[in-house]
Amino acid sequence: MILKRLRAVLDPDADGDLKEIIPNILRAALNPARAQVMGKKLYRRWHDQRGHITPEQNLDWIKANLQDFVSIARRINCDLWNETVEFERRLLSRAREVISGQQIARQGGGAYPFLYFVTRHVVPESIVETGVAAGYSSRAFLEGIRDNGKGRLFSTDFPLFRNHDPEHAIGILVDEHLKTFWELHTEGDDVGLPSIIKKISAVDVFHYDSDKSYAGRAFAVSIVKPRLHPRSIFIMDDIQDNSYFHDYVKMEQRADFATFQFSGKYIGLVGSLDRRQQSGL
Repeated sequence: MILKRLRAVLDPDADGDLKEIIPNILRAALNPARAQVMGKKLYRRWHDQRGHITPEQNLDWIKANLQDFVSIARRINCDLWNETVEFERRLLSRAREVISGQQIARQGGGAYPFLYFVTRHVVPESIVETGVAAGYSSRAFLEGIRDNGKGRLFSTDFPLFRNHDPEHAIGILVDEHLKTFWELHTEGDDVGLPSIIKKISAVDVFHYDSDKSYAGRAFAVSIVKPRLHPRSIFIMDDIQDNSYFHDYVKMEQRADFATFQFSGKYIGLVGSLDRRQQSGL
């Protein structure tokens, strides 16, 4: 029972055999640096809160603010959206080639068409993302950076205990030629984010898709927030898990936000995609 609880807290999405997952957790715990990160994750998730409103109220709020990203993208730049559709086709084809036959957990990723479009449209200098996994979102950002001819992606991740060779699985979808635009930190948000923030003066796009706990989200945002500016785009994945995104929007009194649905989950966005103004989509 204790091991099951430990597995659920450290890796809540895990659905594999406990006999296979627990040895991976124990091996990771032998590394002092990883043990420290695991301890912080364990504490946050064990004592986590659900937010200022109930899960039912949060889901109602998300649905009340839903917008159709495809319609927005077509309105902004129809040609760029067509390019995005082609990017998505290439990415899914590449994913089938790379991941086929490999036991890599959490194969899905963030809303990669959305992320590619935002990157191409906004043309950011600096993108910070938390959570890489197989690399769907990272590849979306990196292809957008390459096609823009400018920019750099800074990513944090922490090896998934479910995978037998967790380091190998991180960013497996990112081809070598794209890595020239990429700085990857695999020590987790607690170590990686402060290191990244010291190197850059501004964050143009911030994509959060790592620790789903309320406390984990709050920690990451507290580190990145000083580098956000009025034209920054802030995107958060899986906002249905707790009300952090709702609470952030309310506390910051932001009117320039929207929620979107992608692959059965919900995405939150703060910031304007209209480069001509500071508020409104």
